[in-house]
Amino acid sequence: MEIFQTTIKQVISISGVGLHTGNKVTLTFEPAPEDHGYVFQRVDLPGEPKVKADCDLVVDTSRGTTIEDNGARINTVEHVLAALAGLEIDNCLIKLDAPETPIMDGSSKPFIDILLASGIETQKKEREYFEIPNRINYADGKGVEMMALPANDYRLTVMVDYNSPVLGSQHASITNLNEFKDEISSCRTFCFLHELEALVKNNLIKGGDLNNAIVIVDRVIEENEMANIAKLFNKDSIEVKKEGILNNVELRFQNEPARHKLLDIIGDLALAGVPLKAQILAARPGHAANVEFAKKIKRAYLASKRASKLDNNVPVYDPNVPPLYNYQQLANILPHRHPFLLVDRVIRLTENEVIAVKNITGDQYFFQGHFPGEPLMPGVLQLEAMAQAGGVLVLADKENPEKWSTYFVKIENAKFKDKVVPGDTLIIRMALTAPVRRGLCMMKGEAFVGNRLVCEANMMAQIEENK
Repeated sequence: MEIFQTTIKQVISISGVGLHTGNKVTLTFEPAPEDHGYVFQRVDLPGEPKVKADCDLVVDTSRGTTIEDNGARINTVEHVLAALAGLEIDNCLIKLDAPETPIMDGSSKPFIDILLASGIETQKKEREYFEIPNRINYADGKGVEMMALPANDYRLTVMVDYNSPVLGSQHASITNLNEFKDEISSCRTFCFLHELEALVKNNLIKGGDLNNAIVIVDRVIEENEMANIAKLFNKDSIEVKKEGILNNVELRFQNEPARHKLLDIIGDLALAGVPLKAQILAARPGHAANVEFAKKIKRAYLASKRASKLDNNVPVYDPNVPPLYNYQQLANILPHRHPFLLVDRVIRLTENEVIAVKNITGDQYFFQGHFPGEPLMPGVLQLEAMAQAGGVLVLADKENPEKWSTYFVKIENAKFKDKVVPGDTLIIRMALTAPVRRGLCMMKGEAFVGNRLVCEANMMAQIEENK
């Protein structure tokens, strides 16, 4: 079933303060065209620079996720991105007149509400998902583990495990993004009391108060200390509830901290830049781990796109189809002989392109020294095989090809992408990149094993009649 991209129907704004900066900020969501993705814009800066929501632009994860580009920095992007991703909105321009998104109540719910108030509009281009093909793992060596597994939709399970008698171990999960709005979006950020005290004393949460976070009390506090904490947060009084949290808020779910961690993951993984179909499992995640995991997912996605593009470009070799030229016939075109004739068959030949085959057997002479313990076809011989295939391309139409030779005079941009080993079948494509003039020919060469590009190069050859 085709699923199309979406954006919002109309411009809509929300105002608040930044948690860490304390700056008043108005955030405006605007519709965006297909394939736009999520882009932030600092309208308060000269030139109104834009910053794409991209994991490779993350510059800080110490107290939220911060991105920066074009001289503009956007702090605490995760709750906004979680709202957009949770509603499966693909394209949106997010304008701010300050360096940080508004914290609101510490959740994504206020953003969900105004996005729904704006309305969601279906666009004309199909949504592209990254369907995780194989397991992707991340671990930081400090207890954080994250995993993406193949799935038909987007599912997430999170486990948090703090050394705290109050919080302990918690789990949260969703089996479909449709659950995000009601089950996850309203869950607020949380912190331990000792962390909050330190942040306040060091003026690191200028916009923070006891209304936009769950404060977990992880130690016994005396009455006089309680009074000092109340004064610190401009409260007449505070107390600790039996659940081990300050009386600033009521828990919306028993496992609200774990649900908020899930919210953060959805927001941070949106920085990978593509909707996912995957089962995400996360143990003890945080912003730093989420972003590194997003980078691994993004790299896997880009690799899959390259592979997909490559798949459409890979020559197909069917050994059951008789070749245009076999090994013996090639000896009538090329001057090379055993053991230096490195083309076994030609399976396709047009005016501008040749496709040739070389079977890499274990008894090849060059494996004796390259290397006895790990036999590899030398890169220079891969280039030679490509050059010989190119020789067939330019000599096959000559009346007496044996009276002509091709001398390769230049090789540029040679790249060796993967190993070629005994048992491989090397499929070579050489294509003219310009008409042959004055005996000079320019060619683009590629060599494949299966659907893997193992070698590529640009070559120039001089065609000369033998004297």
